[in-house]
Order: sequence, then C-alpha cells, then structure tokens
Amino acid sequence: MRRSNFALRLQPSLLEELRKVAESEGVALNQFINVAVAEKLSALRTEEFFLERARGANRAEALRILQRAGKGNPPIPGDELPPGWTGWNNRAQKKAGPKRRVAKAARTA
Repeated sequence: MRRSNFALRLQPSLLEELRKVAESEGVALNQFINVAVAEKLSALRTEEFFLERARGANRAEALRILQRAGKGNPPIPGDELPPGWTGWNNRAQKKAGPKRRVAKAARTA
C-alpha cells in the first residue's frame, strides 16, 4: 500500500483528546486518525448507496408485492405472538423511552 504524508492542522484541544483516546485504545495516533477517516468515508458511501437505490425504487411495485405477502400461507407452529404483545409501535416506544425534543439552537451548535 502506498503511503503519503499530509500535514493536518488540528485545534490543540482536539489533538489532546485524540491522543487520549488513541492511547486508551492502544493504537498509535496516526492509526487512530486513519481508522476514523475510513469510518467516516464508509458512512458517507453507505448513505450515497442507499440514496441511489432509493432513486431507482418503484414504490407502487414494492407496495404491490407487500400486499400479497403471506397470502395463501397459513400460520405454522412458532408464528404465535408472545403473551401481552401489543404491537411494534408500543414495543419500540417502551425500549426507546419518552421522546425528547431538542431545541434547534442545540442541534446546530
């Protein structure tokens, strides 16, 4: 693999925090920065991948396919819902806890 040098200017507080985290992870600062950049690129590429897939999606066709899901297939043993189950929405809310609103100023800071 070809390596290259790049002068990176970081705020002193950010650099100090990076050093602490890299040390706690047991890796060199350079390795930590390389992995962080790779993870960010991966996240951006993943987002682009799904946006591209969504652009080519046919919503009407997907809904048509979902409408016929399970038709002609009777339940089999093990398909039962657990006792007290009230639905996906209630279950997800119980796990996530109450919704909190974040002030716009806090989100953009």
